[in-house]
Amino acid sequence: MRQPELQWRDGSVPISTRFDDPYFSLAGGLAETRHVFLAGNDLPARFRDGFAIAELGFGTGLNFLTTLAAWRAAGVSGRLFFTSFEAYPMARDDMARALSAFSELAPLADVLVSRWTGRGGSYDFDGVELTVIEGDARTVLPDWTGRADAWFLDGFSPAKNPELWQPDLLAEVARHTAANGTAATYAAAGFVRRNLQDAGFTVTRCKGYGRKRHMTRATMP
Repeated sequence: MRQPELQWRDGSVPISTRFDDPYFSLAGGLAETRHVFLAGNDLPARFRDGFAIAELGFGTGLNFLTTLAAWRAAGVSGRLFFTSFEAYPMARDDMARALSAFSELAPLADVLVSRWTGRGGSYDFDGVELTVIEGDARTVLPDWTGRADAWFLDGFSPAKNPELWQPDLLAEVARHTAANGTAATYAAAGFVRRNLQDAGFTVTRCKGYGRKRHMTRATMP
């Protein structure tokens, strides 16, 4: 098991020393997740029984918790499936420290942290099924048998973590996307948009969060 090497900013913002990049926006991680990954995938409007989300980069678990809160607030009956691919699972104490920045999510965060083993596995949250697949997405995603209705592409910056934005991996993302499925990312680099287009997505550049002028939304015809 490989754990991330971290530094901390403002007490609760983890910075990956491997990639020299924060795990969430310094301008507000919760608001960023809602803008980029929820609104970027037209959620919660698209939620339904059996809806499946997949993610590159579980990190602190912030995106999952934000989604879990939105699902419960939407009052949708049935089950939601959330699968995340993570090469460097965070230690429990580090996860707790990072999530302490988001008091709004504290009750949900406490449950996640209490169950978190620091590695991959499956966890049930009263009808929301979380599966974290440990390993390099380039290796483990091709063997995944699922398909996602929405993707959260949340690897570190393309300039610092280009491996998660390469054509072969984004082609696998496309192969594991349901018809009319979507993907969203804070990244707006030209090569990321081109690689998504080449994989078969229809790609749109739109307003980013905070200091980021643009982000990327993609739809699978």
